Amino acid sequence: MSLEIVILAAGKGKRMLSDLPKVLHPIAGRPMLEMVIKTASLLDPAHIHVVVGHHAELIEQSLTALPDTIRSHIDCVMQPEQLGTGHAVSCALPNIKDDSLVLVLYGDTPLTPAQVLGDFIIESQKHDLCVLSAYADNPFGYGRIVRDNLGKLEYIVEERDASEQTKLIHEINTGIICAKASVLKKWLPKIRNNNSQGEYYLTDLAGMLVESGHDVGLSMAPDFSALTGVNTKSQLAFAERTYQHMQAEQLMREYGVTLADPSRIDIRGRLTCGKDCYIDVNCVFEGEVELGDRVRIEAGCVIKDCKIGDDSVISPYTVMESSLMKKRTTIGPFARLRPGNVLEDEVHVGDFVEVKKSVIGKGTKAGHLSYLGDAQLGAGVNVGAGTITCNYDGANKHRTIIGDDVFIGSDTQLVAPVNVPTGVTIAAGTTYTSRIKATENDLVISRINGLCLKGYQRPRKDK
Repeated sequence: MSLEIVILAAGKGKRMLSDLPKVLHPIAGRPMLEMVIKTASLLDPAHIHVVVGHHAELIEQSLTALPDTIRSHIDCVMQPEQLGTGHAVSCALPNIKDDSLVLVLYGDTPLTPAQVLGDFIIESQKHDLCVLSAYADNPFGYGRIVRDNLGKLEYIVEERDASEQTKLIHEINTGIICAKASVLKKWLPKIRNNNSQGEYYLTDLAGMLVESGHDVGLSMAPDFSALTGVNTKSQLAFAERTYQHMQAEQLMREYGVTLADPSRIDIRGRLTCGKDCYIDVNCVFEGEVELGDRVRIEAGCVIKDCKIGDDSVISPYTVMESSLMKKRTTIGPFARLRPGNVLEDEVHVGDFVEVKKSVIGKGTKAGHLSYLGDAQLGAGVNVGAGTITCNYDGANKHRTIIGDDVFIGSDTQLVAPVNVPTGVTIAAGTTYTSRIKATENDLVISRINGLCLKGYQRPRKDK
């Protein structure tokens, strides 16, 4: 029996108060729909059918960002009118064989764990239809599960159609069902829209099947928070924090990371860590980030696609992207590493230093207020405050090459293309160009003659 997954993504999402389709709003920097599709792909389905309607072209365009291995299993199904969840599923059924097992998911429920769905599918194979429920401390807004005297499912009722007594029930319908395709094809056309919304509710199907004597199963998920749907910006924020809490727990459980506050970390990609790492508050990790052993990330750092070696310290409010830092590097505070850098062991990049597409040798230090772009620095170089590699001539970028053990005084301009030999000392305030033919261990200095005017009076404004 093949598995077919139907993901409902056609709704307008009016309560989001946004022009962006609801399912494209992000959690951890990724559209909710993308997260649902990637979870669905872990279940090894034959096909994933995405039901689209409102702003269908935007949703279909978003799917092009998925890997080919996932996208090849996806087809989009148009729901021309949004007439309810039952109608949406029926739009996908013509593309599904009768002997298939159909799992229905939602594009606005992004955190559903693959393990929960896998267990649910196994349980569903015992029944004609199976419903996934959960216990909610605050069930407001969700359909309620009504059980009979034997504890079996009797029917599901939506919040807006429930009696006051029924609203006291805390077992809610997640909306996720799994059923035989033949059952869905026979019974979905029988659903009626005699409810307050005038829609064809998929939830009505369970009660209809129970009345007709079909075997309807009920499976309760272990954690309601991971199954929360998103209909408002408030719920989107709740889902974001729920996801980030899950990521924080994983970091502490799998890597033993010390988090200053697990509620104040954002992981928008994949973060792997060595032993005894420490992460302070309000740090953001994007893309693929790898921390070695005993790495310390202090408050407010934003790190994207970086690898940081053992015993390194990233001081507060540093921003780094697509760079490799080897062992015992110290970066920041308030430093910026743009893409393309390699920092060897024991490099120090200090406050308000910007580095771009540069290789910096072992033990080299740029303490503060400098720009190093398109540069190659040897080992043991000292970069004084206010040093700039002038790498752009208005049309092209040029490289600066600096040998080992070079001392660069403050307020130095290195006009690329230029090569500074090993051991050279550049005095403060120097403009170093290719016309300077220095050799190893030379001193280079360029300053104008000083002038002192005695008794000088500054200009004053006329009264």
